Amino acid sequence: VQLQASGGGLVQTGGSLRLSCLASGFTLQYATIGWFRQAPGKEREGVSCIRNSDRRTKYAESVKGRFTISRDNAKNTVCLQMNSLKPEDTAVYFCAASTNGLISTTMLNPYYYNYWGQGTEVTVSS
Repeated sequence: VQLQASGGGLVQTGGSLRLSCLASGFTLQYATIGWFRQAPGKEREGVSCIRNSDRRTKYAESVKGRFTISRDNAKNTVCLQMNSLKPEDTAVYFCAASTNGLISTTMLNPYYYNYWGQGTEVTVSS
């Protein structure tokens, strides 16, 4: 099982980036896929996820209305469209897969995700 995150980069405040998470070795639609981020000196936090059972999505309060998660089963890919980026969005972004049955209170908890990809760095300049 491998997850490959890509799409990070340097962008100005207010700009947009689209992150992609490509899965190999398993069919992504059978797992809940989450995006997490970790800024220097901070704990890893959940950003968004899409649940396999019902395609329910969840977003951290800090990104609601700005980020959109989507899944393309044909490409075995989950994307995170990030608009209106702010300097506080600067972090390394990771995608992860969970084969556990997640409920609303655990969907953005990294503890419940059992497969992780490498990160992609996002830097938002002010």
